[in-house]
Amino acid sequence: MSTDQLVKGPGMLLVWLYGVMSVGAVSRSVYEIATRFDEAPLPYSLSAVAAVVYVFITYTLVRGGETARRAAFACCAAELVGVLTVGTWTVLDPDAFPDSTVWSEFGFGYVFIPVLLPVTGMMWLRRARRVAPVS
Repeated sequence: MSTDQLVKGPGMLLVWLYGVMSVGAVSRSVYEIATRFDEAPLPYSLSAVAAVVYVFITYTLVRGGETARRAAFACCAAELVGVLTVGTWTVLDPDAFPDSTVWSEFGFGYVFIPVLLPVTGMMWLRRARRVAPVS
């Protein structure tokens, strides 16, 4: 499979899901930061970080190519680390989060899509990597 085909087959579903998460996370974080940032600066800032990650992954999946595939893979790995770190943090120290983030409780508020999406994305991107020609 060529890396230029990142948006074919299951990759199209990933682009759609990341696109939906991008719109949701950007909308949510912009609204929260603009209207209630002083109430919960950490959760709202982390939601903004998640929004940036989702937008970047969506862009790299649509762009295609080996460099974009590698960037998307690294971003999915960073997203997974973020979900696991913030998810664990919200469970162990809920007082630090007076409001939830996209990644709180491992994405519970988003039907656990935030924890499943990066794993699925990394599996797809690993499968889509360019196979070097045999010489």
